[in-house]
Amino acid sequence: MSVPSQAPITIVGAGIAGLTAACALAQRGFAVTVLERAGQLREVGAGLQISPNAVRVLEALGLWPRFRAISVASERVELADSMGRPVARLDLARYRPKDRFRLVHRARLVALLEQAAREAGARIELGHEVTDLPEVPLLIGADGVKSRLRPLLNGIETPFFTGQTAWRALIPAEPDPTPAAQVFMGPGRHLVSYPLGNGQRNIVAVLERPDWHDEGWSIPGDPAELRAAFARFGGPVPGWLAQVDEVGQWGLFRHPVAAHWQDGTRALIGDAAHPTLPFLAQGAVMAIEDAWTLAACLAADPDQAAALARFEALRKPRCQRIVEAANANARNYHLRGPTRAVAHAGLRAVNRLAPTRLIERFAWLYDHDPTAL
Repeated sequence: MSVPSQAPITIVGAGIAGLTAACALAQRGFAVTVLERAGQLREVGAGLQISPNAVRVLEALGLWPRFRAISVASERVELADSMGRPVARLDLARYRPKDRFRLVHRARLVALLEQAAREAGARIELGHEVTDLPEVPLLIGADGVKSRLRPLLNGIETPFFTGQTAWRALIPAEPDPTPAAQVFMGPGRHLVSYPLGNGQRNIVAVLERPDWHDEGWSIPGDPAELRAAFARFGGPVPGWLAQVDEVGQWGLFRHPVAAHWQDGTRALIGDAAHPTLPFLAQGAVMAIEDAWTLAACLAADPDQAAALARFEALRKPRCQRIVEAANANARNYHLRGPTRAVAHAGLRAVNRLAPTRLIERFAWLYDHDPTAL
């Protein structure tokens, strides 16, 4: 199907994927409408780690100065055992000084993207419940893990529970002169924390357990249950958890990367195409990469079907690799018994003898430039 470059595009979902796509498409002259069922883009979720592969997109969209102002530079990643003893340190600022790793509250990033999309000419309709998917020249499903469009392209799929439950919380924090993402790894559980600026610190804690909870960030949890689950952790963790007075809780489910991302008139981006476990900090990053790549493909080829096919071919293998890497981290963070001791000793040795090796393992991830199409 061939359509003019100004043919209207409808995006379902005003999260990070949908808003970035709206901005990227509108800047290229496409007429874009975003349909979002929420009456306002309220504060949902908490912290995000945005790695350089996504920062390159934000810069290409002209958003880097504003993004820098609302985010915090991440200087390193620290891996520790459950008692806070160092296991490995990925010194990002020292060994990858030209790269920009940032920490940001999701709500601030969403607000920035909404403003940028509107400035570019996109129309955003809030409070628009999509009961029947519209028949339009191009429909983009950016509506997350419970996408209405994905089943139309892939049939009904049943994700499976990973046996892990996650908690997410924000606590007050003093400014940190050397911000870092810290990971505390214990048997069957781990906790991640990092500063967000604006006097906030993000906490995500994951526990293996047989019972499960629904997916979704906004399910209320019990702070006392969180503290009990991590009562044996040391270092700064007890002090952080003592400050938690509200917490969200959800079950972690593994979804396959969609077999079909598009059919010539409809396409999936973000979590609708490739939900991932939160163990590589790439969920939002993949959404941003998707959005740029989709817009670039559509702008470069007047044949919409060919452009969408190219988008899928470019994105699917990379997203599959990222999802698999996140699955591997889920296992590595939760090792038990002698296996855990051996693995931690090995990480300490590698970090001491070859301090860049752990970072360079993910060069394929961070060196990617989606804007170089």
